[in-house]
Amino acid sequence: MSTRPANIPASVCIPVRNEQRNLAACLESLSHSFDDVVVIDSGSTDQTVSIAEARGIRVVQFAWDGRFPKKRNWALRNVAFAHDWVLFLDADERLTPEFLTELQSVLPKTPHVGLWLSFTNRFMGRDLNHGDRFRKLALFRRSAGEYEQFPEEFWSSLDMEIHEHPVLRGSIGAIRARIDHRDDRGLHHYIAKHNDYSTWEANRFHWFATAGSDAWSQLRPRQRFKYRHLDKWWLAHVYFWTSVVAKAGFLDGIAGWRFAAMKARYFEDVRLKILEHAGRS
Repeated sequence: MSTRPANIPASVCIPVRNEQRNLAACLESLSHSFDDVVVIDSGSTDQTVSIAEARGIRVVQFAWDGRFPKKRNWALRNVAFAHDWVLFLDADERLTPEFLTELQSVLPKTPHVGLWLSFTNRFMGRDLNHGDRFRKLALFRRSAGEYEQFPEEFWSSLDMEIHEHPVLRGSIGAIRARIDHRDDRGLHHYIAKHNDYSTWEANRFHWFATAGSDAWSQLRPRQRFKYRHLDKWWLAHVYFWTSVVAKAGFLDGIAGWRFAAMKARYFEDVRLKILEHAGRS
């Protein structure tokens, strides 16, 4: 019998496409702690939908038309969630008992409208407990706002918000317990995914170059720093050494070094795509 918390007052939204490898374990990690779980599917051609429906999970189909809104904002606007709080969870993420226990304690009494979530990454078969910690604002009140809006019909091929952040009216807190991020699909998938992401980042950089002050005002300090310096040769190097030394990524052994190196390569890919777009060398 499960000892995990029950009746957590939040809806869970899981955007997917062809996630039969991950979805069952993701749903299992919810462990009957939520009474409203919705899978938003983008026309999966594998067993993703069958896996969800066999567990009694509500499945809603989404087809992106290339314009705003994309997947998460579309869900916020069109899906009848049972709760104001919505937790956006990827299929390769697993909720831990510690996370569920803290969430059950914090959520009913928090004064905040959103909560930052932290993750334990896994890279080349190793859990990473140090280095640059991955976190995102993936739990917030629907009534407090939605994800950033960009004119993506001009430059995005991604049907779901990836690097966009929620813009919320109110204060933001954090959950200390981490979620497990189990992206075990290998380097081919990792590199292909980040190739798409780096193209998106380069296009967004050029959009910010022409955007007004209102667009910049919505960014957090770390985002402002990144988008002011994405075209600088030194950014990838600063990221690598900050992650490995200042944030003790070396304690994760060779996997920590390799992960930091791949992220540094990502920033260099973004920089080169920015230069290519601008006709610079």
